[in-house]
Amino acid sequence: MILSKALKRAALSTALALAFASAAGAVDYHQAPMLDEKVADGTLPPVAERLPENPYVETMVDSIGDYGGTLRTTILANGDHYNLTRTVANELLVRWDPAWEKIEPSLAEEVTVSEDATTYTIKLRKGLKWSDGEPFTVDDIMFWYEDVFMNESLTPSKSSSFVAGGEPVKVTKIDDDTVEFKFAVPYGLFLQQLAYGQGHQPVIFPKHYLKQFHEKYNAEGIPALLDENPAANDWVSLFNSKVSLTFQPAYWQNVDLPTMNPWILTVPYADGERVAVTRNPYYWKVDPDGNQLPYIDNVTWAKVDDPQLMVLKMTSGEFDFAFRHINNATFRSVLYDGQESGNYHFIDVQDLPANDAVLLLNLNTDDPVKHEIFNNKDFRIALSHAIDRQDIIDLIYVGQGRPAQVAVQPSHELYNETQATQYTEYDPDLANEMLDQIMPEKDGEGFRLGPDGNRFTINFMVSDVFGLSYPDVMQMVQEYAADVGLDIQIRTTDRARLNTMWSANEQDAYIWNCVGGLSEVYTDVRCYMPFQHADIFFATKWSDWYADHAKGEEPPENVKELMAAYDKVNEAVSDEDRKARMEEFLELSANAFLNIGIVSPEPKYMMVSNDLKNVYDGIPINGILWHPAPTLSQWYFDDGE
Repeated sequence: MILSKALKRAALSTALALAFASAAGAVDYHQAPMLDEKVADGTLPPVAERLPENPYVETMVDSIGDYGGTLRTTILANGDHYNLTRTVANELLVRWDPAWEKIEPSLAEEVTVSEDATTYTIKLRKGLKWSDGEPFTVDDIMFWYEDVFMNESLTPSKSSSFVAGGEPVKVTKIDDDTVEFKFAVPYGLFLQQLAYGQGHQPVIFPKHYLKQFHEKYNAEGIPALLDENPAANDWVSLFNSKVSLTFQPAYWQNVDLPTMNPWILTVPYADGERVAVTRNPYYWKVDPDGNQLPYIDNVTWAKVDDPQLMVLKMTSGEFDFAFRHINNATFRSVLYDGQESGNYHFIDVQDLPANDAVLLLNLNTDDPVKHEIFNNKDFRIALSHAIDRQDIIDLIYVGQGRPAQVAVQPSHELYNETQATQYTEYDPDLANEMLDQIMPEKDGEGFRLGPDGNRFTINFMVSDVFGLSYPDVMQMVQEYAADVGLDIQIRTTDRARLNTMWSANEQDAYIWNCVGGLSEVYTDVRCYMPFQHADIFFATKWSDWYADHAKGEEPPENVKELMAAYDKVNEAVSDEDRKARMEEFLELSANAFLNIGIVSPEPKYMMVSNDLKNVYDGIPINGILWHPAPTLSQWYFDDGE
């Protein structure tokens, strides 16, 4: 059988994990002192009874740690729930190791892959428990599959992560601890997708808690529950208000939802000033000495509206670590100078997306005029040539970065120079020439008229996120566009409102960053093609069609060809075949030129308290679950005394 290196590494990691677990079983288990009183009064069982038979044994970055303390960090006040997910909600069936080099079993104890890569048999760690002490078994995964994922009311659009060959996965219970995922065609990337954390997550749906909100299990009791939850108008909205598919906002509003994560939500995201979590007494990981993780008792996020205020609080010592929204060229010098006063230092972060600022025209807009123009590749090329990227980099990014389209980073084996550099030359004459062929007529102010005779105006939605100064970037793009007769109007909003708009397909266009630059290039292609109903919405109807041909809207032939090429990437079993298929896919994506990139970023950084230990220096920040997972449960405070 030919298996990819990643799958071979997964098998090896399983063996190592089992060996560690066996060794751990020979020693006494220990718990955080904050739990001692609860064990003494019988509120909690002893730690050995709270752990699975073979706990996951975490490899320490530096050393065995000490218990205690509250980790202080920060979050934007609106639409930043992803920050919570990437910090404390990272537990999956399998995971990438901290260096993003190999896949390891996590909640799973063992993974077996069929020779044709169609069937994945996953054995859970025996004795796993939810944070409320109830058993976590295959029944919970089957609840996710049968009652959530395959339920048309709850999941009308299937996540591409669990679809292959146009058909959704078939999940079968083997026994209480063993489950089988079977696909219609070879799916060599399934473990990578499962570890990456996009799409549905089978491990966040505790059946014992959620079935009360599901029509199948509690039809008679739903009316009373709706009375108690006036914001919900039916059982579907009630269920979705208690949990979410990919750790979306509802997941961070429900303090009653059991979890498998290191900490339990105590103050929800809806609170006006902060979010807080406290340790999960049933967490299933230990250190090599048998100490139950996590080391840190609590984590709190101060809710802040302005990234500049985040910087001020970091330099004044109010946070123990921070990353999102302020780890960019704009704030670097101030944060560097504030290390002593803030008692922190910089660590490297391998966060190199496919592009830091991308113009995403809605190719599925319901406006017939804009639909025609946006889907004209020459229009997108013309707009690209109208932008002076180096000017933006010099003024907004303080000279950090390089002009580029959405593309794999040069350090990656899949770097595609054509895709990275095409149409990046600032050439307003060429842009005008091309636009004259598409929209030759202009109004009295020199702005181009659409085929309907009205001024062609693009309303760009802009949210100031990640500290990337998107409003400033768009103001410059607006001026360049005006020079070639294109009217761009900027509509600023917060991320929560933007989330609502793009999910409902209501936007003309918006500016965002794009993943797919380094480690996640194979698994997260949402900027290279319409992939899944995720964060990047430039062709929602096409992405829905890709997941289920009975849904959405059938795309044009060149996009279907692109999708078929990615299917071949998924089906590849060997590393060599997968790489060749991915090169073909990226070439087709370059030819399609679906989005307009502006700047390829420089490496990022994170600020970490000098008192924190076991912080992995150089951690890749990829996907929805890696910020700064997966090692946060082993962080601990050591003031040197």
